[in-house]
Amino acid sequence: MERTCGCGTLRKEDAGKRVTLIGWVNKRRNFGSLVFVDLRDRSGLVQIVFGENTAAEIKDVRNEYILQVTGTVGVRKESNPNMPTGEIEVTAESVNIVNSAETSPIDISDDTKTNEDTRLKYRYLDLRRPVLQKNLMLRHKICMIARSVLDDAGFVEVETPILARSTPEGARDYLVPSRIYNGRFWALPQSPQIFKQLLMISGMEKYFQIARCFRDEDLRADRQPEFTQIDIEMSFGDEETIFALVEKLMQAIFKGTKGVELEEHFVRIPWHESMRRFGTDKPDLRFGNEINDLTDLFANTAFVVFKNVVEAGGEIGCLKFENAADHYSRKGLDALQEFVKHGFGAKALAYLKMADGTLNGSIAKPLSEEEKQAIVERLDVKDGDLLLFVADKPSVVQSALGALRVRLAHELDRIQHDGVYRFAWITDFPMFEYSEAEQRWVAAHHPFTAPNEEDIDKLFTDPEHVNSRAYDLVVNGYELLSGSIRIHDQALQEKVFEAIGLSMEEAKARFGFFLDAFRYGTPPHGGVGIGLERLTMVLAGTDNIRDVVAFPTTNSSMDLMSESPNVVDQAQLDVLGIAIAEHHTDKD
Repeated sequence: MERTCGCGTLRKEDAGKRVTLIGWVNKRRNFGSLVFVDLRDRSGLVQIVFGENTAAEIKDVRNEYILQVTGTVGVRKESNPNMPTGEIEVTAESVNIVNSAETSPIDISDDTKTNEDTRLKYRYLDLRRPVLQKNLMLRHKICMIARSVLDDAGFVEVETPILARSTPEGARDYLVPSRIYNGRFWALPQSPQIFKQLLMISGMEKYFQIARCFRDEDLRADRQPEFTQIDIEMSFGDEETIFALVEKLMQAIFKGTKGVELEEHFVRIPWHESMRRFGTDKPDLRFGNEINDLTDLFANTAFVVFKNVVEAGGEIGCLKFENAADHYSRKGLDALQEFVKHGFGAKALAYLKMADGTLNGSIAKPLSEEEKQAIVERLDVKDGDLLLFVADKPSVVQSALGALRVRLAHELDRIQHDGVYRFAWITDFPMFEYSEAEQRWVAAHHPFTAPNEEDIDKLFTDPEHVNSRAYDLVVNGYELLSGSIRIHDQALQEKVFEAIGLSMEEAKARFGFFLDAFRYGTPPHGGVGIGLERLTMVLAGTDNIRDVVAFPTTNSSMDLMSESPNVVDQAQLDVLGIAIAEHHTDKD
């Protein structure tokens, strides 16, 4: 069909041009002998004017009909500043109704009030909303910039298998039964980790892939069961090489999509420091209000609660929010107390407020005047400031105050928005974490991550204090990527397996083909996996990952549009040699 331009591309300079447009009816307005229609396609909206000669032809047309309109571009008498095409309109000379449409079950507009489940059920209609189309085009642009930057840097795009061997170490795998080999299963890859390391062993040196990944895990607003990584691996590099590449990539993406110039180098924060200052390994650096460790001020305190914590080896942490005292009544402070107690296991939340040079609050009486003066001097407390305290074991203090820091920053509107992006590399992650369920140390990242060289001797004697060469890149409180320098020495890899309680027999059963490859000259290598959806979400300015995925699932992993996962015929199960032990319905 003929179409000379997009609906949203016309401007005042196009006045006098004869154009042919095709699009969906976004809105119709009748004014006697004149009918105004906002016609919409992927490029945007334009107002079409139907006069006496053409209005009759669209008398039955309603929203979401598809029209082909030929007419002349003219300048509006009164422009609409809310539309990019608001200075012009097209006077229709002829119209062709390409297709009709039933009344839409959802409101197709950027400010839709239709609930999310209904929109997900009719996702093909929801995707007509300009904001979602813009997000998908943003995602596309990110991929194109990434491909260009990595190609210029000598990286080669290689596809790795989707059907692979299950290597259960971390999140649960999605399993795919084999018809030919009944009782055997493939797994959908949680990442291309093993294959990209094999590509380094094969001599590719620089690899990347826009890789689809799958993890059978509980979901949240910024996570889906299937997701996409900009996956990168390179040989003969180290952290400095990888950081420089990723910083260049991010600079190109943010410049190319948002026109934002990022700093030349991102700050680096060791993991332990990040936890101490922010209570999280993905800190939002757009505001201050860091956690203050005041434990030393109460070494000889008479306040029993603080004294017991100090003697038990715990910490006393404090947040200071300037000019926030009047924002929180007793009821508001009680809500914060419930937040840290029920959400993070803190025993209590204490507070002090400064007014007229005096500290008042829940712990003002049991603290000595010397202790209160020490707090004022340490934190430079001024009138109107609010101080919040948690006294507990370090992990509880950090997690509770870290979450409280973010909550108050939002409630008090202390976060910089409008194109402000604060990046940080989080480095030196713990190599292991203790699994209470398995009663053993497990790999915190994955078992192929290299330990810091100075910590190798502690693999068996002090695993809790072994740091790794793993790193994350965070921005504005979101983790954008994870990566690490990998183990390339077979003997060291065997030691790491042993440290997590994996015998070489078990390791070979799980990763035999991979370990065999180590015998043939493995280069030093490392890489990253950049979460494409998370990156797009940050750039799009949304906090819901479903806004940047074409066909997402709900928080319970259901696709409401196609009603999947669903049951399958018994004949299909018989071919696969599978029997269902117990059938669950939605009501179970």
